[in-house]
Amino acid sequence: MAFDRSRTLRGAVAGSAAAAVWLAQQPLDKRVFRCDHDDAHLLGRLAGDVGPGVGAVLHVQNGALFGGLYASLVASLPGPAALRGPLSGLAEHLATWPAIAFVEPALARSPRAFLQSAWRRVLFGFVLGELERRLNGPPELPPVSDEAVASNGHGSAAHLVATR
Repeated sequence: MAFDRSRTLRGAVAGSAAAAVWLAQQPLDKRVFRCDHDDAHLLGRLAGDVGPGVGAVLHVQNGALFGGLYASLVASLPGPAALRGPLSGLAEHLATWPAIAFVEPALARSPRAFLQSAWRRVLFGFVLGELERRLNGPPELPPVSDEAVASNGHGSAAHLVATR
């Protein structure tokens, strides 16, 4: 699969937007899950206790990186197109959640925080998948030769004629 810079850039834009949606809905999911985990605060602390503003910028940047990678790989991902984004977000959650124990041990033991984080990544993946699909459209298929296709659906009749 060839690298398509434009497709990757549009995926990065979709990932940035999806990360912004994630951050915008955090106050609501904190109430729903009764868990005060905040990704922007966590990223700000990891970057040297610079605060949630810088953490939010880092979060959107991470979304752009994930979106660019997603756009480059989405055509090769299995499953229905509508589920590829949410499943990618959930796969990332399951792969990275164990690392939270090194940063926030109490958070790693919280089922509410685990579910909250899963919800955020499914939402992120849904927004990413839909925006990426709308911005990039389906991947281009390789052209089919005229010899391989005929109006009857069985190939070219010229290929059926025996030659001496």
